[in-house]
Amino acid sequence: MEGLIITIVVLVVILVVLAILAALLFGGLRTSLMFTVHTQEAIIVERFGKFRRVAHAGLNFKTPFIDSTTKPVSLRVQQLEVNIESKTKDNVFVTVPVAVQYRIREEQVVDAYYKLSNPEAQIRSYVFDTVRSALSGLELDQAFESKDDIARSVENTLSTRMQEFGFNIINTLVQDISPDSRVRDSMNSINAAQRDRVAAQSLAEADKIKRVTQAEAEAESKRLQGEGVAAQRKAIALGIAEQYEMLRKVGIENSAEQLLLMTQYFDTMQDVARNGRSNVLYLPSNPGSVGSMGEEIRSAMLQSQAAAEASQNADAADSVQRQRASAEQRRQREEARAQRARQEAEQKAREAQRQAQQQVPDGYPGGDVPPWAHPGSANQG
Repeated sequence: MEGLIITIVVLVVILVVLAILAALLFGGLRTSLMFTVHTQEAIIVERFGKFRRVAHAGLNFKTPFIDSTTKPVSLRVQQLEVNIESKTKDNVFVTVPVAVQYRIREEQVVDAYYKLSNPEAQIRSYVFDTVRSALSGLELDQAFESKDDIARSVENTLSTRMQEFGFNIINTLVQDISPDSRVRDSMNSINAAQRDRVAAQSLAEADKIKRVTQAEAEAESKRLQGEGVAAQRKAIALGIAEQYEMLRKVGIENSAEQLLLMTQYFDTMQDVARNGRSNVLYLPSNPGSVGSMGEEIRSAMLQSQAAAEASQNADAADSVQRQRASAEQRRQREEARAQRARQEAEQKAREAQRQAQQQVPDGYPGGDVPPWAHPGSANQG
């Protein structure tokens, strides 16, 4: 009985060991024989470290123990973000974030895997070189306007350089151009000042239009008021003429003017009573003083005319007096000029006589002066 139990235990142990060995053997064999490749991925199969083939999506097989596989190579679109610090033409330091979208071509997986040890570093180097070359020839304002041009330049450069390595550049984005904070504040201040200036110009233009419109309206109003006043005065003149003609026809022509003055006087007093705030020159309230006021006006006009004539006569007398004084001054100047001429002639004669006495000839003894050397010899002969 005990021998049977021992036999059963030994058989169980042997079966367990065989199961473990089978699991280990068949599991390792499956792993070394088959492998799976996911969609949008590729795996390179190497034999003793040498390229054998490219395994694409699905179930793939390899030779156990002699073939090996690399890490999966992604065929999806990948994005590399690069932050570049550079200087513009006007010496402003800016930070330019650039995003490069790329993918590995399925037919060039081998080139992408073997020719570049670090593809991202290589792409980053090309981006740095292209962006810095572009910014060095642009001023800050031009750089903001040329973001798309810079992106196209980077994309063209990367497409040309990375094509031989099996990389396809899908798109290149220059996300922003960020200058230093102090430069950004200065730019904001400049923009604010420009907008304030535009606003001030707009307000000034609006005020100008308002004032011009108001002036035109006032001018039109004054023109219409003038036309109204002219029409009113014309109507008043026609009414006065009609009243005067009616009075002349009824035989009171001599006192017609006085009657019209009285009528105008009462109309004026009526307006004064109606418009208490108007500035009116009040005439004497006695109707009988209208005639004496006319006499005073005529007397004042005659006095003014007489004063003007007296002023003209005084101006004429002053003019005659000035002419006489001028003639007297001219006469005195002529007499002084003649006196100076006589004095100069006498001085010249005395000088000539003195010279003649000093030059007496030796043939005249006693120093007698010949008749021709004496100034008065001609008269004595």
